[in-house]
Amino acid sequence: MRVVILGCGGFVGSHLLDNLLRDESYLIEGWDPEDRKIRQHLDNPRFTLHRSIANAPEALVEVERAIRECDVVVNLAAICNPADYNTRPLSVIRANLFEVYPIVELCAKYKRWLVSFSTSETYGRTIASYLPAGTYDDPELYELREDETPLIMGPIRNQRWTYACAKQMTERLIYAHHDEEGLPFTIIRPLNFFGPRMDYIPTRDGDGVPRVLACFMAALLSGEPMQLVDGGQARRTIVSIYEAVDAIRRVLERPETSQNQIFNIGNPNNEVTIAELADAMRRTYARITGDARYNDHPIVVTTADAFYGAGYEDCDRRMPDISKAERLLGWVPRMSLAEVLYGTMQSYHDTYTAPKAA
Repeated sequence: MRVVILGCGGFVGSHLLDNLLRDESYLIEGWDPEDRKIRQHLDNPRFTLHRSIANAPEALVEVERAIRECDVVVNLAAICNPADYNTRPLSVIRANLFEVYPIVELCAKYKRWLVSFSTSETYGRTIASYLPAGTYDDPELYELREDETPLIMGPIRNQRWTYACAKQMTERLIYAHHDEEGLPFTIIRPLNFFGPRMDYIPTRDGDGVPRVLACFMAALLSGEPMQLVDGGQARRTIVSIYEAVDAIRRVLERPETSQNQIFNIGNPNNEVTIAELADAMRRTYARITGDARYNDHPIVVTTADAFYGAGYEDCDRRMPDISKAERLLGWVPRMSLAEVLYGTMQSYHDTYTAPKAA
């Protein structure tokens, strides 16, 4: 199978390369300006890396040639950091909608299968969040179903929804090309993939505000308090990157059942509030380091405006229905939250506390 992967050097892309390149039946051509996470694959004769973004004007001729010759295009390229949604809204909209559209059009032109990574953010807020307390007991009001759940966004002035809206519009464009022109597609809606190489640590190898796991890891590594936005009451489910990549692999290997479908990829058994995640992470780090003082690492509450800036609004809950992935892909995630956190945090600990070479 000839696979084109756009954004192959990121968190998900690097793990997908790890998985696919173990199998000699895959030939992969990738685009990414950054190769730090995939250097171990650069000498592999079955992998070709173009060190640029796929939609750069100078790259489009080669991208079109690769799409014309391939079997499937996997698009992972995105700006997907919550700290950017309301502080760089134009960049977020351009990257996740307008810069993706030429790729969608090329796939439609050559009738090439497009596996597009969207986001669970397209669901927005749950119906339950607009109803009286107690409605979280009714799965009909909070469970996210790919083909049924309405997509509810906040008001325009809350620019936190730029990412969700751009991704949703891309999904609609893909589906329109399928409906009118026969574009084969699969849309993946990830729900909090955790694992090694997930994000940078601020002041160590990046600037700004990364996603929640790296924010909490940065606090543990530096001895600073872990900050809970608005008390950390938002709920999330967490799935291992290794199990998530297994789901992607199953998509690629089952085109007869995975094409023209949308899949939630998450683990409904690993639901936590962000406050519970902070506590679980400090207790996990106490185990990793052997230092019991981390069990009581300080946690403080901050506001969304103070942490992310004006225009931020959180999604209340992300509980996926994964029955379609179970039925069509034979995919069932099994790793517990404790296992996922331990492996992920051990990797961060080894990376950022290892002695420097002389």
